[in-house]
Amino acid sequence: MEEGKKQVIDEQVEKLEEEIPVPVQQGKDKKDGKNKKEKHGNSKLKEENEKLLEQVRQLQEDNQALLDKVKMTQAELVNYRKRKDEEVSNMLKFANQDLISELINVVDNFERAIKLDDNDLTDELSKFLDGFKMMYANLMEILKKFGVEEINRVGEVFNPNEEQALMTDSIPEMDDDVVTEVLLKGYKLNGRVIRPASVKVNSK
Repeated sequence: MEEGKKQVIDEQVEKLEEEIPVPVQQGKDKKDGKNKKEKHGNSKLKEENEKLLEQVRQLQEDNQALLDKVKMTQAELVNYRKRKDEEVSNMLKFANQDLISELINVVDNFERAIKLDDNDLTDELSKFLDGFKMMYANLMEILKKFGVEEINRVGEVFNPNEEQALMTDSIPEMDDDVVTEVLLKGYKLNGRVIRPASVKVNSK
């Protein structure tokens, strides 16, 4: 009997609960709480995205810096190789400069000897002089093969890079600073002056 009463009471309570409306404020609080959670979640996600973007930007900058460094290193290596190649090339071109400078002094002596007048010599000395001339010509050919060339600019304007003026002339029909005579030949080795020519220069 008591069980029957209890069941009836429980049914009435359930009916009342269904009929009593849920307070509006309570539903709003639940919704606001949900919105706050969503906003908090979105804010946190946005913050994480910004951190990731910042990391990506930093990685891109670091990558570009490394690329620039590699390019600079490659350029320096290319320039170093060019300098070394040029140094080696110059060493090879002018390796014989000291020897050739000494040989030029021998050439000077040959030239003084062959300037002798054949008419004032005996037959024997004349033949001896012919031999000198042949040796001189042979020596000049050898020097030419090794890149040696004479500096002979008679009639041209004096060039201090290739000549040194030891004396002056005064020739009216020639302009000033024109080379009138070579006193001692100058020489170049592969374009480099190894001995400037000693010359006379016109000065009216």
